[in-house]
Formats: sequence, C-alpha cells, structure tokens
Amino acid sequence: MKIAIVTGHDEGPTKLNAFDNALSNAGIGDVNLIKVSSMLASNTEICELPKLKAGAMVNCVLSEITSDTPGDEIIAVIAVAIGEELGCVVETTGINKDNDEIINEAKDMVKYMMNKRDVEIKELIVKYSAATVKDIASVVSSVVYLDNEIIEG
Repeated sequence: MKIAIVTGHDEGPTKLNAFDNALSNAGIGDVNLIKVSSMLASNTEICELPKLKAGAMVNCVLSEITSDTPGDEIIAVIAVAIGEELGCVVETTGINKDNDEIINEAKDMVKYMMNKRDVEIKELIVKYSAATVKDIASVVSSVVYLDNEIIEG
C-alpha cells in the first residue's frame, strides 16, 4: 500500500471557499475525497503526492477545521503509525489550544491504537497545518491512499 501525507491552509470569502482553497493548497482540491477509517496495510510506503486525475474518487483520512473568527489559532493534525502487520492513522483538530498539546494528543491516540492491537511501531509520522485566522481560514491535513487508477499519466 502507498500513501501520501499532505497539509494545506488558506483563506477564502466563505467557509466553503476557505476549505476548498486549503484542499487546493494541499494538492487535493481537484478530486473527490472519500473519508475512510484509519487502517493501513502492512509495511505501508509513504510517497510524495503524485498528480491526481481531476475528478478521481480518492480515499483519505481527513483532518480539517475552519473558522471565521479573526485571531483564532487553528490546527489540523494527522498522525501515522506503521508496523509490520498493519498501521493506524488518527486525525484531530484544535482551536485556540496549544499546538504541542494537540500534536501530542494525536501521537498518544495512534500509539494507543497500535498498542491495543499488539503491533510494534516501526515508524511514527505526524504532520499538521496551523494558521491564525485573518477573516475566514481553513487548515487541512490528510492521508491520501494511492493507487494507479487515481494517478494522472
């Protein structure tokens, strides 16, 4: 199994536009995202995001938050733990909370999921997007499940 981990942030004139702009900033704005639960196959490989076919149906784990309150501090976090037998992904968000606290929460959750399954973590990756809201802002972090049918070219 191959995945890409992406993050993005942006502002927009409406909450929907800010979210759409953040998706585009992350490189996943021109596809249809299908939210899936948080499991990975054994020895999952992390890759750079390739160019995706416009309109493709793309499985992902998505962390996102949008705010229209100027001055809000927003963060979207993805944590990925990979083991030999399987892997787990968690997503979480925060608004006006300490970023380190939210990041550590994500790490703790994914470690718990792996421990509960008696799977040793070989690799732990955390990615996040954070922003201070000017007018209307959105941040996204996502694990994108890759297969040849959704990749352009």
